[in-house]
Amino acid sequence: MTAAPTRPRPRVLVAVGSLLAALVLALLPLPPATTAAAAAEGGAEDSAVTETGKKGRYDDFSGLKVTVHQTEGLRSQGVRVSWEGGAPTKPSVKFNVNYLQIMQCWGDGAAGPDREQCAFGAGTTEGAGAGRSVEATKDPEEKEYTGQNAFVPFRPANGEPATTSLYDFTYFGPLDTNEQKAVRTFDNGTGEVEFEVQDGSQANHLGCGENTAAAGSTPKPRHCWLVVVPRGLHEASGTEITNPTSDQLGTSPLSATNWAQRMVFRLDFLPVDQFCPEGQPERAIPGSELADDAVASWGPKLCSSTGSTFVYNRASEESARNEVMGATEELPAMGVTVDPVVQPEGGPGVVHAPVAVTGLAVAFFVEGPSGVVQEIKLTPRLVAKMLTHSYVRDVPLVVPAPEQVKGNPDFFTSDPEFRELNPQFPELVDEPRSLMVPLLNSDTTRMVWNWLQSDKDAREFLGGKEDPWGMRVNSYFDDLDLAENAALSDFPKADPTTALLGGLAPPDATYSITDLDPYTADLHDGAVKTRRGNNGRTIQWDVGATPPRLTNDAPLPGRHAVMAIVDAASAVRYGLQTAALRNADGKFVKPSADTFQTAVSAMRAWPDQPDVLKADPARAKGQAYPLTAVAYAAASVNQGAADRKAYADFIRFAAGPGQTSGLSAGELPPGYAPLTAKLRAQAETAADDLERGVAQGGPSPGTDPDPDDPGGVTSGADTGGTSSGTAGGGASAGGAGDDGTSPSASESAALNGSAPPSSGPQQNVAEAGQGYTPGEILGIIRWVLLGVLFLGGAAGLAGPIMLRLSQRRTP
Repeated sequence: MTAAPTRPRPRVLVAVGSLLAALVLALLPLPPATTAAAAAEGGAEDSAVTETGKKGRYDDFSGLKVTVHQTEGLRSQGVRVSWEGGAPTKPSVKFNVNYLQIMQCWGDGAAGPDREQCAFGAGTTEGAGAGRSVEATKDPEEKEYTGQNAFVPFRPANGEPATTSLYDFTYFGPLDTNEQKAVRTFDNGTGEVEFEVQDGSQANHLGCGENTAAAGSTPKPRHCWLVVVPRGLHEASGTEITNPTSDQLGTSPLSATNWAQRMVFRLDFLPVDQFCPEGQPERAIPGSELADDAVASWGPKLCSSTGSTFVYNRASEESARNEVMGATEELPAMGVTVDPVVQPEGGPGVVHAPVAVTGLAVAFFVEGPSGVVQEIKLTPRLVAKMLTHSYVRDVPLVVPAPEQVKGNPDFFTSDPEFRELNPQFPELVDEPRSLMVPLLNSDTTRMVWNWLQSDKDAREFLGGKEDPWGMRVNSYFDDLDLAENAALSDFPKADPTTALLGGLAPPDATYSITDLDPYTADLHDGAVKTRRGNNGRTIQWDVGATPPRLTNDAPLPGRHAVMAIVDAASAVRYGLQTAALRNADGKFVKPSADTFQTAVSAMRAWPDQPDVLKADPARAKGQAYPLTAVAYAAASVNQGAADRKAYADFIRFAAGPGQTSGLSAGELPPGYAPLTAKLRAQAETAADDLERGVAQGGPSPGTDPDPDDPGGVTSGADTGGTSSGTAGGGASAGGAGDDGTSPSASESAALNGSAPPSSGPQQNVAEAGQGYTPGEILGIIRWVLLGVLFLGGAAGLAGPIMLRLSQRRTP
């Protein structure tokens, strides 16, 4: 008699299912990384526009589709441009055929701009077209500009005279042009680039966003255009480039035949003109660049809600503190600072109100053979090497290498420490340029040095100890006490080496370290230079200039390799990649709203200033970003009642409606984290005290007098000098995942302002908690579920196994 088949027991099936589910859950990745540039577009992506190319006289671009991912609500910023269906650029390391040329133009018509209205032709003169030069002999369709040396003049939007020669850089030149002379299409027919659009406050010759309506009429900001000219295998004359390895296209995109292939995208800008009521009281606010973008965004709403026009002047925090300490009824002032204002004994009281949580970033734009590099990790010691010009080619070129850097690697890209940390980093065609740093003294500069000093490896390197590969600090920096001076607030360029220019320069013409690696004007300027891929160095002799002088050697298309210390808001604004920095826990963390707030949760108050949290990289552990800071509005009570009330209203708006993340006027722009509830309560108390004329007498709500207790604790967020304009005027004014290197989608959204849509504006208040980021929370949930499923599965299998064993032992 045959035994009946045994049915699988339900308990066993459930147990096996649980174990399989646990295995699948363990293998599932956390939310994927989102680049800062992509996340920043979140709310503006609905204004993306795609255009299709057309078949031309010689080349067929009808399969080419180009998308501009933001065309509305623009200011000076980066805009992503992507395309598909193009022919691959040839050869792989040059731009001889099959590429795109991109430019920004003005023009009030509805059909698009004229050639004379486009900013193009100031870039490098090598390869990829011929600037603004057009000749009928090279383009039979060119009827307007004929004769030898013909060119298309640029006619500016501001009514000034048109340019008079190919090299007339009156309105834009090699250092400030935003043209993309050539961008690459890869072998799969796609490509992508971040294009720098410029509003009228930055480029008056284009006038984008400037009011074009008649006086007394409703304001009408000028729209502009982005023009893409695809290039194929043929010159404008019809001549085909049959050997793209050695031959290249030479005619301008502005030549008639090439211009006929253009693809045109309308760009609508935010207004840049003053829009506060005339006659409204103006009040200056000097202060930290960290708050610049936020105050610029708040301006229009501050203007209408407070009855004051606030003029924010980007300046060093020290100068802002000096103005606050010197405030009187005749000279009212409020400043924005990172470190506290310390009044002399017996001096008038000062209130401190937190208004912004953000940080610094090491931003980069590096192009390799396969495109733009997306990820870089940096240790404090690597940054210390860059800041001390300890690489051989970070000082003027002398052969043999000067003694102070002899034996060190030529560039950071050839440093074994960097290569070990970044094995995926490509070999570059051209040399990378030095790390750009701002000129002014700043609290944020001190924070960078404190980060290096808090790290044992970096501190020992700055103190003169060789790294494990034998590299040592540039000896000219030995006597600056960089390893111990906690008050250091500038970036010295102490190496006095000069080198002969050679070539056509006079025999005694030399360049110095500041010619090779010039300072940036400020953090924002560093971001702009990074976006353009040019640090502005001047180490070539221009014999054609009057008089002859040092000039910039602009990198060729596809060979940009620049890096800068910038503010996080500017990094997001211009779509820059940012390095993952090693924190005090040894984790590599990118800047994001969540990693900012995790860092704030670890901060402690200054010993003598319980109202101000101290930026302290040594406390940045877990997923805390080491270069995080809180910006404070500081004001003396020693000023008139009307001024105190106006500044108090500013604080109330900044800590209230101004903490709603978004891209609209009055919102907290990308690159900031919302204040915690505790910090907002402190700001409200400070505003009340200021209006009453009473300085905070001891810890107010939101601060803690014990420097060992947290100053503000948060959970994950919902979203994320030089005059910089009027706060009531124009609008121009990635966190770590489980491995600590890439922000999750939610974290990037928090940094960049792309919060999920809701039924109405939501003020973002980060609640008190343990400071876990969304990535960490998802990781914890995943492992808890995995443990439950595993234990359940094991228990489910244990029952039948034990039963079987007991049966086998029964006589």
